[in-house]
Amino acid sequence: MHFASQLARATARHESLLCVGLDPDPAKFPAGLRGDPSRIFDFCARIVDATKDLVCAFKPQIAYFAAHRAEDQLEQLMAYIRRNAPEVPVILDAKRGDIGNTAEQYAREAFERYQADAVTLSPYMGFDSIEPYLKFDGKGLILLCRTSNPGGSDLQFKPLANGERLFEEVARQAAGKWNRDGRLGLVVGATFPAELARVRELAPTLPLLIPGVGAQGGDAAATVEAGWRPEAPIIVSSSRAVLYAGSGEDFAQQARAAAQATRLELRGAQSALLARLS
Repeated sequence: MHFASQLARATARHESLLCVGLDPDPAKFPAGLRGDPSRIFDFCARIVDATKDLVCAFKPQIAYFAAHRAEDQLEQLMAYIRRNAPEVPVILDAKRGDIGNTAEQYAREAFERYQADAVTLSPYMGFDSIEPYLKFDGKGLILLCRTSNPGGSDLQFKPLANGERLFEEVARQAAGKWNRDGRLGLVVGATFPAELARVRELAPTLPLLIPGVGAQGGDAAATVEAGWRPEAPIIVSSSRAVLYAGSGEDFAQQARAAAQATRLELRGAQSALLARLS
């Protein structure tokens, strides 16, 4: 199924704009699992089970698995999500940014090995760094645009000869000639609501993956106000604030409570904005 269709269905079914990021750090695991990389799958599976009816997507971050030689656990987790939450799309957060044969191998890794529904990419080598992924029908490609970290301004905020900034050019390309079959999206941080609004203006229908709500301090209401429109989906990602909401045996229940609180906050902001737009 086309990623955009998967996302729309999960968003509607669960009445949710929330994506739970799966960034497993064994040092932060609850008692009984803490410090044990062999339990990464067990931890993440518990989080998935606790939140699967509250989210529009899951987003595992590949480095958290690879750093602990746990790629096999990531494969296991991806298969687990497909079996137990088949209506929820999975975005592999890999931020790949190479070209040619190397990009082709990264695409195979994301879509054949891990069976991801979408992948995050760095577009700063141009369309050549995106094209190999388009060979995989229906898969979503989500490009770094205006990221949530302060250092993103070092390059993304640089002015171009036409007076626009680099992140604006990325948004224009993604909404225009790069988006040959409607499968591109953009990563824009919740920590920069003004730039988020500008990206939405330049890319009025593209899905926006929005990290930064929760532990990074992004405001949920401001995020919805800037980025969500009835015809323009957003995927608001929260990782640490959900994963590590509890440190005891009830960590999964605490994660669910944190996810539900964020989901409801986003829904409230969405309803308020929809009322103003009507």
